[in-house]
Formats: sequence, structure tokens, C-alpha cells
Amino acid sequence: MSWAGPDDVFLSTSLATYLDKKILVLLRDGRKLLGLLRSFDQFANVVLEGACERIIVGDLYCDIPLGLYVIRGENVVLIGELDLEKEELPTHMTRVSTAEIKRAQKAEKDATVLKGSMRKRMEFLDFD
Repeated sequence: MSWAGPDDVFLSTSLATYLDKKILVLLRDGRKLLGLLRSFDQFANVVLEGACERIIVGDLYCDIPLGLYVIRGENVVLIGELDLEKEELPTHMTRVSTAEIKRAQKAEKDATVLKGSMRKRMEFLDFD
């Protein structure tokens, strides 16, 4: 029994339908890469042409160009085609330089570490 009927041309289990199309690849470490899918194999190793890493921190974002990029399949969590007719990002997002986004990333990481250390210090209190 199959969910896809003859009219469901958009449903596919193969990456071949994404060849030469702009895709988004989500990696295990949380990075998001965009680029044209040029090649893939049975292990989901993929080759992206004109790849860039998109970093998003709050309402800020930056696309860092990477060029031709080979991604090992074991690091791939998700692959999806980008709709070129739609806006990629909401209008409230602001594009910033690489240096600015790195500073914002560091500040976000520092805040997370501080929050974790504060929780650790407060463990002796039982709020239940």
C-alpha cells in the first residue's frame, strides 16, 4: 500500500529529484548549509556548488560563502529543496557581516553558559 498516487509528482525517496536545485542541508552539529546539489551517493554524501553556511542569531543572519563543498553523509540530518519563488527569510531578519554574527554567536553562547552555571548554583534549592 502506497501513500503516493500517480499525481504525486513531488513525493520522492531519491535525492535525484533535487539534482541541480538549490537545497538546504541541516548537519548534526546544527549548521545549515545552502547550495546547488551537484552530486550524491548511496551514503547521502553530497556535493554542493556555491555553498554557503547560514548563521542565524536572534533576528540577525549571515551567509558565509564556502564554494564547492563536500558533506559526509553521516553528518546529514535533513535535506530539503528551497522554493525559489518564496522569500528565504522573514522580513524582520537583518543581514550582518561575518564579524558581527560571530560576536552575536559568542554572546549567545556566553549567556547559555552563564544560565547553566546559575542553575548549578541554585540546585540546592528545591522548588518542587
